[in-house]
Amino acid sequence: MADASTLLNDNAVYKTLLESTKAIPWKIDWASMKFAYIGPQIEALLGWSVDSWVSVEDWAMRMHPEDREYVVNFCVSQSQAGVDHEADYRALTKDNGYVWIRDVVHVMRNEQGEVQALIGFMFDITERKKTEEQLLNLQKELEALSFKDGLTNIANRRRFDSSFELEWDRAGKERQPLSILLLDVDFFKQYNDLYGHTQGDKCLVDIAQTLSLALDGPRDLVARYGGEEFVVLLPEADAATALKVADRCQRLLEKKAIMHALSPHGRRVTVSMGAGTLIPDGNATRDAFIKTVDKALYAAKNNGRNRIEHVQWESTAR
Repeated sequence: MADASTLLNDNAVYKTLLESTKAIPWKIDWASMKFAYIGPQIEALLGWSVDSWVSVEDWAMRMHPEDREYVVNFCVSQSQAGVDHEADYRALTKDNGYVWIRDVVHVMRNEQGEVQALIGFMFDITERKKTEEQLLNLQKELEALSFKDGLTNIANRRRFDSSFELEWDRAGKERQPLSILLLDVDFFKQYNDLYGHTQGDKCLVDIAQTLSLALDGPRDLVARYGGEEFVVLLPEADAATALKVADRCQRLLEKKAIMHALSPHGRRVTVSMGAGTLIPDGNATRDAFIKTVDKALYAAKNNGRNRIEHVQWESTAR
């Protein structure tokens, strides 16, 4: 058996090892809820002296108010159940800053299975949290970009599809009308052939910005549908409102007066439009509705272009 001096030397070695790591060891007596030990590294990290860590109340009160209730309740319930656990939270520093901490907790029990003490380590994870936040912000930026058309900077087809699905479901539940406009730039191939693709791209940007000015509903959306096609989503818009917005789109483009020498409509850029309105129910589908409005668009093109054709959807139609 090891003699007393060996044990004391071993304890000293363990203590030195614990106190030389960046992880901060601690122990809490369960019966008194007081700190039996906390590593001296705590003062360098948070500014609070070792002597000031008396009870779990000090631990709780030195936690960011937004984290306190959840973390304390979680740790207490897990400890009472005798379950080892981890918790991330913002620990307040003595100079009123904060550091992200990860507490790794082990529950010690006696021979009867009763909780006797909690021992654990505090880890400074501030840099890791900063990296996670940067990655989250980058992800949000990428998500925003993935919903934007790279050329015109308005919503893209993916954004429209997502919004259309949400508004369709909402309109069906609330028994509200929903309208869409499909727009196609008239004689755009001829425009590109005459002015070049660079100017053609600028023309699409100008049209996108002009169409955006025609919207006034809080959830109205204009998106590039593909090529020289655009789509306008009009939640809660009845047929009269949809036609009013469609007419506004045409008037704003007329005012913009983008030159198109090969267009028979005033030698300027115009659009043809299909408009559709419905109240979604179990007999209607999004795809069928889009196809119906697309037919209205082609009717506008076949009937001379630079015009609007509206269809009032009958929900029982297929």
